Amino acid sequence: MEQTVQSTSTASRVSNPVMEPGPLSESPTGTWRDFVTVTKIGITLANMMTVFAGLWLASNGQAAGATIFYALIGTALVIMAGTCLNNYIDRDLDKNMERTSKRALPSGRLNATHVLWLGVAFAVVGTLILTFFVNPLTAFLGLIGLFDYVVVYTMWLKRTSTTSTIWGGVSGAVPIVMGWTAATGNMDFGAWVLFLWMFLWQPPHFLALAIRRAEDYGKAGIPLLPVVKGFEVTKRHMIRYVAAMVPVSFLMYLVPNVGYTYLITSLVLGFGWLVLSCVGFVVKDTIKWARISFVYSLIYLTVLSIVMIVEPYL
Repeated sequence: MEQTVQSTSTASRVSNPVMEPGPLSESPTGTWRDFVTVTKIGITLANMMTVFAGLWLASNGQAAGATIFYALIGTALVIMAGTCLNNYIDRDLDKNMERTSKRALPSGRLNATHVLWLGVAFAVVGTLILTFFVNPLTAFLGLIGLFDYVVVYTMWLKRTSTTSTIWGGVSGAVPIVMGWTAATGNMDFGAWVLFLWMFLWQPPHFLALAIRRAEDYGKAGIPLLPVVKGFEVTKRHMIRYVAAMVPVSFLMYLVPNVGYTYLITSLVLGFGWLVLSCVGFVVKDTIKWARISFVYSLIYLTVLSIVMIVEPYL
């Protein structure tokens, strides 16, 4: 029988989420590893892959080493600023979730104020690097992504609306565009196509995770779509985004330096994801299906990013 997370107690938590911040630990016992965890290094590295893909594709594999270095370092610092501030703001929610309760801030191993200032420092240094060593447009895009992730997503929509995974997708779509603008200095056709493609990729990716962790999110009072509306509604939303993303991914073929290898790969992987999304309506184990969908979304993004990187040599 399908699991749903719409009990009376859960609904009560969702409608009245805990808003008080966690403690500003006065006696932190954390190590340097705890500081690494608040930067969410896995998320940062995944975004670096898309930054490099956008930069390498835009430059047709001719980007200067200095441009690559400063674009990656600057963008990484801005992203880590966002993750630090996210950890700081969400420490009250994290202590109510089994998956996150043992993190450094909700468990009190790190001083929350230290993490706050670490995030601010990363934001300032990263923005300065992008402004003076890459170009102001790339730095401005980084600030847009940071504002969306910290203010729009973390502080506002994550606590109040089922649309958080949609509008929070702006920040996830920005890094690959920053790679493009680092090479070109312009928001041209290729940049907009990359943005739209990555923006549409975000919701089905994160909604698959939300289904897997729906019970945990419900206990923490986070009103994600599967918690509030159930799994079937969430599946319908997921398939709409995948169906919209597939034709958008084909538009990349109109971008200079993109060839048949990318077109064929995006066609095969895109329709594969669409079929997998349709299968979700007939499966008996939705949690298992969501796990497979989540992994497939990562494979889809990784493979297409690699193809974008190698395309100039094919």
